[in-house]
Amino acid sequence: MKILFCSGEAYPYSKSGGLADVAAALPKALRQLGHDVTIITPYYQQIKNHHHEMTACGERTITMGIYEKKASYYQLVHDGIPYVFVDNDEFFDRKRYYGYEDDAMRFTFFNFSIFEYMILTNDYPEIIHANDWQTGLIPFFLDVKYRSLSTKFSAMKTLLSIHNLEKQGSYPLETEKLFNTKNFTYIHMDRVNFLKCGIMRANAINTVSENYRNEILTRFYGFTLDGPLKARQSDLYGILNGLDQDVYDPMKSNLYQNYNENNFLEGKQINKAMLIRDLKLDDDPSRPLVSFIHRFARQKGIDILMPVLEDFLKEHAFNVIILGSGDALYEQFFSEMQKKYPLHVYYENGFNQELMHKIYAASDLFLLPSLFEPCGLNQMIAMRYGALPIVRETGGLKDTVTPYNQFTGVGVGFAFKNYDADELADAMKQAIQLYHDDLDAWRNLIHQAMHVNHSLSKMAKKYVDLYQKLLQQ
Repeated sequence: MKILFCSGEAYPYSKSGGLADVAAALPKALRQLGHDVTIITPYYQQIKNHHHEMTACGERTITMGIYEKKASYYQLVHDGIPYVFVDNDEFFDRKRYYGYEDDAMRFTFFNFSIFEYMILTNDYPEIIHANDWQTGLIPFFLDVKYRSLSTKFSAMKTLLSIHNLEKQGSYPLETEKLFNTKNFTYIHMDRVNFLKCGIMRANAINTVSENYRNEILTRFYGFTLDGPLKARQSDLYGILNGLDQDVYDPMKSNLYQNYNENNFLEGKQINKAMLIRDLKLDDDPSRPLVSFIHRFARQKGIDILMPVLEDFLKEHAFNVIILGSGDALYEQFFSEMQKKYPLHVYYENGFNQELMHKIYAASDLFLLPSLFEPCGLNQMIAMRYGALPIVRETGGLKDTVTPYNQFTGVGVGFAFKNYDADELADAMKQAIQLYHDDLDAWRNLIHQAMHVNHSLSKMAKKYVDLYQKLLQQ
């Protein structure tokens, strides 16, 4: 099967969230199953230091209403996967990927440029796999323009994967002037909505966990798109994300001490002691180490963490390491906690890949009390490194974290049901108490967590089944 994977970001060249990880991991797993996969993504500013590795593929002129813009294409191969970068300095030579006033034009350009790349190279896939709002116009442009140009286009099938329904690409109605055609498909609440357009036009839609697939059909989780999703309910699937276990492997990562599920006790003790020393935190070995590694957004549950975190810090209940950036309110909060409790809080703003692996390896507990979570990879990474997650039972967190059962000893972490600060505090207290009171049960949980296999091949096989179902339609 020939698949073109279209994404607004793709690791290791661009990354702001979990989409980038999936955009690298899924094509890799599909290729291992024998399929021909290419990734196409924008050529952002920070990618330019890889320019010497790239081969120029040519140029096309993209027409968007009254505008004509040039798209230049470059390719390199990473991990056996061809990456195609769409270049236009006016649109993509910027520090951030998204969040600009002209995002509507930038990503309309990107969506058109994907089809123009096929024409330029005479390289036509059977499946176009779009991801999130940044590529939500692809099924629409295929239907209204490109299918009529060639039988190679007319036979194509489209899949739209929703990684985060909250982010929709919603813009003023005048945006439609860029599309070279008028249609109701993209209109939602009197605005142009890229994601709604993809939902209505793709041959199939999927979310990145089974539970989230059901949640988004409800008003609370649907972010006003529950109606369009219900209209396409028979074509809506849930496929749980997998984790690249080569990238996230405590036996291969750059740690103070490598370890696996058979010798994690010593390995995690060494990593914890060394990291606490290097970050100048309190070195009491009996105190649990808690971590929080995320984008700082309301989605991640920081609103209910803020009222309870200081209560634990006042009691010196644990040391906590925070790694991430985002909303200024949350950044300020974590910065204040570090200043107030310098021996118990380490906060680093930004994304530090090497430090991230060390934090997972050193941590006893990992916090992810999300308001909503389409899948979540961080809790899977934490489990892989033997850091027990504390999560809210929502979306992919519910699908991946079996809560500890004190009667059977079964579980891989701790969970609470409602989006409530007191329930989060209770789950944290349960975890800390078990850490201190029952070492055998604690070790058993770590072993179970590390033993869980969120394999990429399992995920890839489900996508292959869905691709084949589309091609048979």
